[in-house]
Amino acid sequence: MRQANNFIGADPRDVLKSYWGYDSFRPLQEEIISSVLSRHDTLALMPTGGGKSITFQVPALIFEGITIVVTPLISLMKDQVDNLRAHDVPATFIHSGLSRREAELAIDKCRYGKVKLLYLSPEKLQSPSWETTVRQFDVSLIVVDEAHCISQWGYDFRPSYLKIGILRKIFPQAPIMALTASATKAVADDICEKLSFHDDAQRFSLSFERHNISYIVRPTTDKIGEMCRILHNTSGTGIVYVRSRKRTTELAQALIAEGISADAYHAGLSPEEKNERQNRWKNDETRIIVATTAFGMGIDKPDVRTVIHYDIPSSLEEYYQEAGRAGRDGKPSFAILLTNNYDRATLTRRVTDAYPPKDFIRKVYTLTGAFLDVAVGTGYTRLFEFDLRKFCQIYKLDAAPTHRALNILTQAGYIEYNDDSSSQARVMMIMNREELYSLALPDDVDKILTVLLRTCAGLFADYVYFSEASIAMKLNMTQEQVYKGLLMLAKMHVLHYVPRRTCPYVLYTTAREEERHIIIPRTVYEDRIQQMTHRIEAMRRFAFSQEQCRVEILLDYFGQKAEHPCGQCDYCRNIKEIKGETVKAVLSPEAALASLQELFASRSSITLPEIITALGGNTETRRNAIIEAIRLLADDGKLSLDGITVALTPQ
Repeated sequence: MRQANNFIGADPRDVLKSYWGYDSFRPLQEEIISSVLSRHDTLALMPTGGGKSITFQVPALIFEGITIVVTPLISLMKDQVDNLRAHDVPATFIHSGLSRREAELAIDKCRYGKVKLLYLSPEKLQSPSWETTVRQFDVSLIVVDEAHCISQWGYDFRPSYLKIGILRKIFPQAPIMALTASATKAVADDICEKLSFHDDAQRFSLSFERHNISYIVRPTTDKIGEMCRILHNTSGTGIVYVRSRKRTTELAQALIAEGISADAYHAGLSPEEKNERQNRWKNDETRIIVATTAFGMGIDKPDVRTVIHYDIPSSLEEYYQEAGRAGRDGKPSFAILLTNNYDRATLTRRVTDAYPPKDFIRKVYTLTGAFLDVAVGTGYTRLFEFDLRKFCQIYKLDAAPTHRALNILTQAGYIEYNDDSSSQARVMMIMNREELYSLALPDDVDKILTVLLRTCAGLFADYVYFSEASIAMKLNMTQEQVYKGLLMLAKMHVLHYVPRRTCPYVLYTTAREEERHIIIPRTVYEDRIQQMTHRIEAMRRFAFSQEQCRVEILLDYFGQKAEHPCGQCDYCRNIKEIKGETVKAVLSPEAALASLQELFASRSSITLPEIITALGGNTETRRNAIIEAIRLLADDGKLSLDGITVALTPQ
């Protein structure tokens, strides 16, 4: 194994070659790394697939101390750390879902310099004891992943992120690196302010334009049929994104019925099922994965040819990140959004659905305390498993608004609600190998221990993830028998066993308050409603506008400017070259009226054939679009239509 400490002060290219096997960096990676190594605070906007992890992992190996990586993606921490360890990079993670013993082991590794990267969930920073603990670490770099979460203007604001400022105070000499795949200018400015970036901070931004992706909006009255037609006419693996667990199964079954291999993936699956389905898809054994929106984060599959959004996303940030999982290998790929007449209303309804009334939110807070038996004035820093389904059954609450109320209470700073509802079982040996030889164990328990020792490498040095179901299958036992056998081994202090958790959890970040004292701040309610409305309108424009290249709309939203239309989105594909002039095949009423203003300036009326000629109606599609635009203007009272004569209505 290579020693990470051997690369302190090394050339970044040497580190890249030694650990990852690459001869050169991707665009902008080297410049970002140079900024960090020069100890500048650095903001990097790197779209999905841009290789942002390398930009902090390479400096982490070059700096002497530990790099702390703050990330909200608890479910992906293990994958990130496993991937680093596979490249001989010593790394660990700490979050509230760990047992006390697991957390202490990780802390000891950091304290004694045994790791180079520590992945940390932001809620850990809210614990008063954590500040004392982290002061014992030699921290050289602070990385804030998914940095848009710190901004109240971001689409996924998390109050726990505001505590990251503690790290800046404790380690003022350590540069801070903020990373996000998508952010508007307002969000980028807010990130720098919230993280107290120094005056010499540097910003880097890759273009949000992905030249190999064709963005297609496909209106249809039959989404399932259209989805199947698209996948029959394209090749390679793909992702279909939906917004409900139930729909993942329904659409996967519909695809299978069409002869297209598919699997469903959502948060309700067990870790074993998730890994199995994800691996089948990554290994091209399954062509299409139908998934809820969390799927794809941290998954390195470069050859996804098609991403279909069956349900319309709530923001361009979400859409862009998910669509960007197509074509990471740079080859031509498609991002297709299916729309119908109901999607406009769906977008509008999402604002009210996301923000239930304040009285309901306060009621959920009070009932949560009663459900968890937390008295007023107590509970601070206590962690509880939280069965949302049972909670809603007992108090006769609808699950969807209750879930959103818990999220708003999290944003307001009263609790930390985490619905990452499943985690794998972990085990670590306490006894050494010599002590094991003298053990007298029942036969079935001895078999369980033997399988663990044979299949779980490294469990004498650290916690190792394993599957109780897999052991049960190998030994022809029930999972209950395996569970009881592991508990016996734990009671005998042979090993430490952390069973698989299947419940979300609630962490009290303040002592429980009386309901009348619960304040839902404007910044997490009214302001957030306004911001969500703005994002909804941007998404509506992208999905339903017929006036502009889709890529131009995307880039404009993120504060960038396209040099020219992309030429390959559905809008650009509708552009026809006629007599050397570019003529649009689609037309909105507003654009038609604007184009006719000059004609109406000199004449009081114009015939419809003249209008068609003036607006370039050289094709049947274009003629129909012009006639439809004139009809809509007449319906709105902006034009009058008498036979074939059109006149401007005085306003």
